[in-house]
Amino acid sequence: MGIVEDVADELALESLKIINATGDDAFVQRIADTIGGSSQTMEEAYLTAVRVRRAEQRARELLAKLKEDLANAQASSSDD
Repeated sequence: MGIVEDVADELALESLKIINATGDDAFVQRIADTIGGSSQTMEEAYLTAVRVRRAEQRARELLAKLKEDLANAQASSSDD
């Protein structure tokens, strides 16, 4: 990745930690607005990184649930 994407991803990760702790989704837009005042390119990269990281988070949660369901199904079938 280039410097813009690297910095945007770091900011996205930090932002998502705060959002997950506080539940304040408006935080993303506040950061984006601050960034956008100086660099529209960085703002777009940040918002993209947030979307990508949120999608990753949802996918990992689903994968964990599917693994758990599979383990439970295998445990149930071995009990029979």
